[in-house]
Amino acid sequence: MTATAVVTGLGVVAPNGLGAEEYWTATLAGRSGLGPVTRFEADQYPGRIAGEVTGFVPEDHIPSRLLPQTDHMTRLALAAADWAVKDAAVDPSEFDEYGMGVVTAASGGGVEYGQRELQELWSKGKEYVSAYQSFAWFYAVNTGQISIRHKMRGPSGVLVTEQAGGLDTLGHARRHIRRDIPLVVSGGVDGALCPWGWVAQISTGRLSAADDPDRAYLPFSADAAGYVPGEGGAILVVEDAEAARARGAAQVYGEIAGYAATFDPRPGSGRPPGLRRAAAQALADAGLTPGDVDVVFADAAGVPELDRAEAAALVSLFGPSGVPVTAPKTMTGRLFGGGAALDVATALLALRDGVIPPTSNVATPAAEHALDLVTAAREAPLTTALVLARGYGGFNAAVVLRRA
Repeated sequence: MTATAVVTGLGVVAPNGLGAEEYWTATLAGRSGLGPVTRFEADQYPGRIAGEVTGFVPEDHIPSRLLPQTDHMTRLALAAADWAVKDAAVDPSEFDEYGMGVVTAASGGGVEYGQRELQELWSKGKEYVSAYQSFAWFYAVNTGQISIRHKMRGPSGVLVTEQAGGLDTLGHARRHIRRDIPLVVSGGVDGALCPWGWVAQISTGRLSAADDPDRAYLPFSADAAGYVPGEGGAILVVEDAEAARARGAAQVYGEIAGYAATFDPRPGSGRPPGLRRAAAQALADAGLTPGDVDVVFADAAGVPELDRAEAAALVSLFGPSGVPVTAPKTMTGRLFGGGAALDVATALLALRDGVIPPTSNVATPAAEHALDLVTAAREAPLTTALVLARGYGGFNAAVVLRRA
């Protein structure tokens, strides 16, 4: 019999809340964490709005001996992992060290670390390669630090598929569960709020240039004109359902019932994007049909042509306004490797409480999209959620969540 992977713990660090419950309260209330960039001087750039994590005091969450060895993103990830393990009421000492794995996503955080190395290079004349070595090293540091801190020596890895990474990690976590690893810490915490990372975002042509935080990121709106970057994400504890039951798990938020990933065809091929295929395959993997889905957490690029492509995929799968669609990331920005993991945490909280969080600041979706976009918190009997994500470069991923 195939093992069932369930989520038993959540740890959230987001621009609008620290901890799952604080974040959830803010999200249901429509409180945004977007605002002018303060982490660096952004006046000279065309985009100046971001979702920054505020109120986080590293000394309150990270042992003093680790502070010199870690950067901002790693500290956020360590705190989120600690909260997730505590929320799951897991005592790692009661597990076989090689029976616990860590799989996380990363994409942008290494850019911030690399920025520091480039500054060192400029000021102290370090070898040029050091910045790139450090950049590559960062991708493994979050996973490594979490593994060391909790003595989790089982199968581990880091996935770099940009915004899709937060879903891909859960797909890999479920695979490990099915291979008799009883517990996997998964998800992602990410960000690139530094000049180097900012220039990279501008180069895509997708960054919003609006100066009003309430008008900067408007997916599926007629006024959509780009996205807002943010930092943060979510770490989740994924367990084998039988093992969680046997140890008396405090709660089960939901099951990772289906997962699929696809890659877009090359531009100009005439073939459709891969997002619809990912969604359909994830539903098939879960043994469900589109009619079984109660809510979709959209990728919500905020770029008109990408919004049209996602809306077309949803209409093709569910019919016009066939399922409630939401994008609470309008309150946090797109969080790179941490974004989809946060969407999964949000979807699990929605399933728990029977309420769909809003897509803030979008009063009415563009009529062309034919979507039932949730713009105010909506109570509903929720059993199944579909979470979608697209990563820059053609990555697509979909996860189906089922209420416990």
